[in-house]
Amino acid sequence: MTPNELFDILDLDRNGVLSRSELHEAARLMGWHWREAPVFAVLDLFTTAKPMSRDNFIAFMDQIVEDPYGPYGKVLLNLHPFLSSTPSKRIATLKEKTADVRDVNYNQFQARSNDKTCSDMADLLKYTDNIGVADTYQKIIENMNIKPLEISSHDAALLIIDPQRSFTRGDWMKSIGSKAEREVKPIRFAFEKCAQFLNENFSFVETMFTRCPFPPDSYDWDDTLAGIIAAGQLYFIKPGNCVLFPNTNGFREWVQGLMDEGKNTLVMAGCTLNSCIRISSIDTHKYFKEGMLQVVVDLSLSGARAGSYMQSSLYGGVSAVESAVYEMIDAGVRVAQCVRWI
Repeated sequence: MTPNELFDILDLDRNGVLSRSELHEAARLMGWHWREAPVFAVLDLFTTAKPMSRDNFIAFMDQIVEDPYGPYGKVLLNLHPFLSSTPSKRIATLKEKTADVRDVNYNQFQARSNDKTCSDMADLLKYTDNIGVADTYQKIIENMNIKPLEISSHDAALLIIDPQRSFTRGDWMKSIGSKAEREVKPIRFAFEKCAQFLNENFSFVETMFTRCPFPPDSYDWDDTLAGIIAAGQLYFIKPGNCVLFPNTNGFREWVQGLMDEGKNTLVMAGCTLNSCIRISSIDTHKYFKEGMLQVVVDLSLSGARAGSYMQSSLYGGVSAVESAVYEMIDAGVRVAQCVRWI
């Protein structure tokens, strides 16, 4: 099938441009799944920025076919003008139904943040049907003396990693098997807390996101976030554990833009704590070390599988989460019980 023929199939209303809604509907009708997930991710990102013309579609698909890195190669460079725009255009925005939050002035935001105590993730983890999960998490906080951290929203930005429904209701979750519902509860709690934070502070804290390539039914934002994040919100494609790959995804340029504007701190949260967050935070710290970027992981907005909070011989008798926290701290990443934005 040629790119031109594929466009004819995807362009459901035959108006000569491919919208994001058309892409999603057509991909489901065509039965796109794991094999098509990388191309679907790229097309979703392009159509999130704006509908795609036939000529652009053909040009981008040709780039993908000719590039040894395929959908993770030079084709992504076409999006850099969007990802490297001014902060006012780059910052995440609320959907209309919560637009009144943006009318709160900055002094009120500061007062609310200063008065607000960190919600204790250990309390939420008690509802994973395994009290050992909460106990282990609490011991990590206490034994490693991990404290809340105050950060100025003028000097920092937030990156939420992979807050997608695949991890809580889609293909990734289903791959776990019979224990899936219990295993993903900590991730659900983390996404719910991310949603609460964004609903209150979206317009004051510059926020970006990553997404892993998943089949269409699993690719969207988690259900708790779908009502908060605007439909046109951009993100970085992250097919592996590290946000620095592929090097064309725009993440490096975004962080450099933050630093050029005087923002010297990047807070990471999301999914999963012992894998993508651990690797992305450590590698980002190493990459931007000379630029004096401080990388912080907010535990209160981060989650992992329930089993990853339990002690294991694979990690010398500690849990995967505890091992990850030790590794991040040893690498120079600042780990906070929660971040208080001031």
